[in-house]
Amino acid sequence: MDFQISEKMKVILGMINEFVDKELIPLEAHFTKMEFRDGLELFEEKRKMVKQMELWAPNHPKEYGGMGLDLVEHGLVSEALGRTPLGHYIFGCQAPDAGNIEILHKYGTPEQKEKYLGPLVAGDIRSCFSMTEVNMPGSNPVMLETTAVKDGDDYVINGHKWYTSSADGSKFAIVMAVTNPDAPRYLNASMIIVPTDNPGFNLVRNIPVMGHEGSDYASHGEIIYQSCRVPRKNLLGEEGHGFVIAQDRLGPGRIHHCMRWLGICNRAFELMCKRANERVITPDGKTLATQQTIRTWVADSAAEIQAARLMTLYAAWRIETVGASEARNDISMIKFVVANTMQTIIDRALQVHGGLGMSDDTILSYFYRHERGARIYDGADEVHRLMLGKRILNQFQKS
Repeated sequence: MDFQISEKMKVILGMINEFVDKELIPLEAHFTKMEFRDGLELFEEKRKMVKQMELWAPNHPKEYGGMGLDLVEHGLVSEALGRTPLGHYIFGCQAPDAGNIEILHKYGTPEQKEKYLGPLVAGDIRSCFSMTEVNMPGSNPVMLETTAVKDGDDYVINGHKWYTSSADGSKFAIVMAVTNPDAPRYLNASMIIVPTDNPGFNLVRNIPVMGHEGSDYASHGEIIYQSCRVPRKNLLGEEGHGFVIAQDRLGPGRIHHCMRWLGICNRAFELMCKRANERVITPDGKTLATQQTIRTWVADSAAEIQAARLMTLYAAWRIETVGASEARNDISMIKFVVANTMQTIIDRALQVHGGLGMSDDTILSYFYRHERGARIYDGADEVHRLMLGKRILNQFQKS
């Protein structure tokens, strides 16, 4: 793997970091205290600035108005944007839209691309991904209760989903539902596009997470599909290939998440070091930075971030060179390693800040609340560890 960053990427990253520092981080004091919907007008102004700088939609196809960066390049961008909760949204590469764009681009029909993909890349609309179910274990995605039954030229969808992130304000959902109940489990489900204004699509509520139910993009919806009828032409890809498409979506998506988490690590680490150097703890002017425990935390954090970062970039490089299937062990590793590294770094930074860290006067408490889910979504840590261990042991059994 070549660790050299091209001159083009150095310029891009420099511009992004400057924009984040000057335009986005100063907004955080207001962002953490307001509803997301109340900031839409301001956020749109920032998005227009990004488009004028030609930095919009870094990982999306050029033919639809994106920058067309590859996975490693976008990983570096995602790390830079992850330093603030607003980064990915303002630059038009936020989840779940990013993943939906990838699968629409690969599997969408010309009509679907014109109706949904183009406006989605342009940032004119938002979307959501409806897979997780209330009564089914997210750790075993082939267990689905939601069904889509063929009726003439339509599918009729019935089911109960939750943690459909950003459903509030979305124009459409991509829904995972069982279409072929008699087929093998990994071939019995399909992805179907459902407009959110369709009869039978019922957004029940935004689920309160850590005491905050959120709004608009910053929310997680609970949805009931009740005799929700959509044309069969809304099928994404082939019928029964929902899990195949999901794997195409989740591989690159894991890189996006992990590099974003590393951006959070970098921000928390920076805040921790600054606080340690500034916080006076004795009458003679000694600071927290003079304490052995703090120095050990700083050293450990620097090493852990570096290790997690190299592991993630290697996984991205592997996906690019050998494909997501061959790189599945690398993908599993980074999920639990980077998520736990982030949790540790945020916790240390908050501890160094003391009472200030518990308040909303820094971004740390926001990170602490909103990023705990990293060890659960996209597969719980324990599941990734179990499956990785099983695959590794099987390799030795065959040798």
